[in-house]
Amino acid sequence: MHQPVCIWNVGAQLGEGALWHAPTRSVYFVDIKGRRIHRCAADGSRQASWEAPGQPGFVVPHADGGLVCALEDGLYRFDEASGGFAALLKVEDELPGNRFNDGHVDAGGNLWFGSMDDAQAAPTGALYRLGGDGVLARADDGYIITNGPAISPDGRTLYHTDTPLRRVYAFQLREDGVLAAKRVFLQLPEGSRPDGMAVDSEGCLWIALFGAGRVERYTPEGRRVAEVHFPCTNITKLAFGGDDLRTAYVTTAWKGLSEAQRREQPLAGGLFAFRVDTPGLPHHIFATP
Repeated sequence: MHQPVCIWNVGAQLGEGALWHAPTRSVYFVDIKGRRIHRCAADGSRQASWEAPGQPGFVVPHADGGLVCALEDGLYRFDEASGGFAALLKVEDELPGNRFNDGHVDAGGNLWFGSMDDAQAAPTGALYRLGGDGVLARADDGYIITNGPAISPDGRTLYHTDTPLRRVYAFQLREDGVLAAKRVFLQLPEGSRPDGMAVDSEGCLWIALFGAGRVERYTPEGRRVAEVHFPCTNITKLAFGGDDLRTAYVTTAWKGLSEAQRREQPLAGGLFAFRVDTPGLPHHIFATP
């Protein structure tokens, strides 16, 4: 395992949603508070950025070849050529204090995504599943800051977090898409706030730790087996990519840092990459109409 290298010092206020897009060999990610969508090549070259009309929580590839993005009031189709956003589905538009934070597409083409209180105080967040049939289901609720989600290689376990509680949950994911048997998978110590996650091909869970300056790897039994340290504090999300899925792409943030801390952490908000021994899982395509 190699040490992380900053491949694009983009200076994201709140970088999130790292995504490997295999058809174009590109990395996509968002700056939620900076209201931008970013894309670059596997090595950080071919950089492109687009302004968003709201706070983009994540982007995922769609079956029509485009992208779907979450803004504060729901899901939108994003067109790179024009930079335009077209409403796809309104979600929680009756909760103007909420926004969306993280998303994941499972092997069946279903989109899992979470909402949260933008003030990071009230448990108004929820976890949703949007199926390939276009039906939206509220899978769980009562979250302050939703993060994750991630799914085991066999598709039977879904992991999800509530960041300020420092808690990672595991659910049984049934074949019909319903979650059951919610349990606490990890309760992390003070100072380690679990953010975005990814699962590798061995079923190990990689967790970005906001405020702790590292990514940790856990076995399916909850045993920590590796950690990777970064030259900045706020680590937000990782995604496996590259042709062999053995490069981890990691987003970071300068949000919450003082001016002195930002001077000490000039790469905060950058996109990092490091190599791993165990490949990750492929990214799937959102299949809803």
